[in-house]
Order: sequence, then structure tokens, then C-alpha cells
Amino acid sequence: MPAAFSDALREAEIVFDPAELTAWRGASKYEILRRLLTSQPDAAEPAPARLDRIYGCFRTGLAERLTRARPLSLPGVRQAFERLHGAGIRVAMASGFDRQIVDLVLGAVDWAELLDARVCSEDVSQGRPAPFMIFQAMERTAVRDVHRVAVVGDTVLDLEAGWNAGVAYRIAVLTGAHDVATLTAAPQTHVMNSVAEVPGLWL
Repeated sequence: MPAAFSDALREAEIVFDPAELTAWRGASKYEILRRLLTSQPDAAEPAPARLDRIYGCFRTGLAERLTRARPLSLPGVRQAFERLHGAGIRVAMASGFDRQIVDLVLGAVDWAELLDARVCSEDVSQGRPAPFMIFQAMERTAVRDVHRVAVVGDTVLDLEAGWNAGVAYRIAVLTGAHDVATLTAAPQTHVMNSVAEVPGLWL
């Protein structure tokens, strides 16, 4: 994702700080692009047509990378979801990508059919760190009590969204965007090496 996003920004001649992109991991990619365009010198509110064009370049580049990278599944994730399902625990995915990209990702993993719900950035008015994707996931899985919800993520924004939602568990995993020091400083309740370890908290 970072490589595809950086390529799209360079092609559009947008000045950006790679470290800033890392800090925004987990956010809506379209919203990140809008912020970057707005922050350019002498920038006005970006025209929707330009936003869509640059985002389209990013989506195309990411799709090409996803195709070359298959399979995308991390070790043990399918087995973890199967264990959770076996215990009656529902599993939902919330993503800062739009639905088209989410469908591409899910087509390249071996656990897509184990999801009880899928929530994308376009399904809510605000992405992370707002809690709305979590609330959508709860609604779609018929879960009423935030104290019975665990948010698992690899970014600070994942954990901040969980904090803002008031969930009981905010579990950082070290298989993605941010390192252990960054995630430990975020509002987490647990730091784990992988999603594969998560069922062990309860089972």
C-alpha cells in the first residue's frame, strides 16, 4: 500500500513526507489524499475530479501489486478465525480501503469466507480514529455491548478508534504498519506478535 500510494503522489507531483504517510496508516486513503492536496503550498480545496484521478492511479497501482503478491494470508490467521468461530465469537473486518480494493484483498486470502461482516471507509461518514466503522461492524454482527468487543489492528489509528468506541480490548499486532514502540505508546490493552495469537486471550 505505501509504495502504491507514494507512486500515485509522485506521478501527480504532490510533495509529501513518507513518515507522515506512515503515521496515517489505517485512515481512509481518500481522506489522506484530500488532506495532502489541501496542505500543498497555495492550495485551495482540491477539485473532486483531481482527487478521483489521483486516487484512481493509486487504486490501479495497488491492484497490480496485490495481484503479484498473492497469496496474502499471514500464517495462522485462518486457523485463528476458525477457533473464534468455534467458540461462537463473531469476526468482522473494518478497512480504510474502499470496497473495490477490499474485494481485491479478500480475493487473495484464504479466510474471506470466515468473516461475519465487512466494513469499508465508504460505509461511514468518518474513518479512523472515529469509532464509526466499529459501530457498523457491531450492528452488522448483532453485537450491542462495546464491552464485549475486541479491536485488533496494526496501526495507532486502529487502537485510537477502539478507544473512542469504548471497547474492552484494543489489541495491537506486530505484523503490519507500526513497530512495537509505536503501538505500545498507543491506547492498547495488549500487544501481540500476530492475529494467530489472539484467540489465546479467551480460549
